[in-house]
Amino acid sequence: MTVTKEELTHILMDQLGLKQMDCKLLVEAFFITLRETLASGEEVKLSGFGSFKLREKSARPGRNPRTGAPHEVTARRVVTFHASPNLRAKCNVKGHPHHDGADLPIPEKYQRKATA
Repeated sequence: MTVTKEELTHILMDQLGLKQMDCKLLVEAFFITLRETLASGEEVKLSGFGSFKLREKSARPGRNPRTGAPHEVTARRVVTFHASPNLRAKCNVKGHPHHDGADLPIPEKYQRKATA
């Protein structure tokens, strides 16, 4: 399941009792801050969740997969994410799909409605 900004907005509304517009602005402000901080070259650490870092990748020789022709992959910056030990522990609980095929319980009000 993918969590969208809209779903985050609704979760904040339910848990904090704020107005929808306030929650939407809060979610947008969070992601704007995250993007701007990373764009400036700084690391973002979220305690209990993980950290986002920029990594410089140098140019390297590559190959066009369709034609096989040599091609240079340009230098670029990429964002990497490293989960905190707390997040890793929560993801590796008994009952997780990768352990025994059972799904973790999701509160009913946050489950997606089936679309026809």
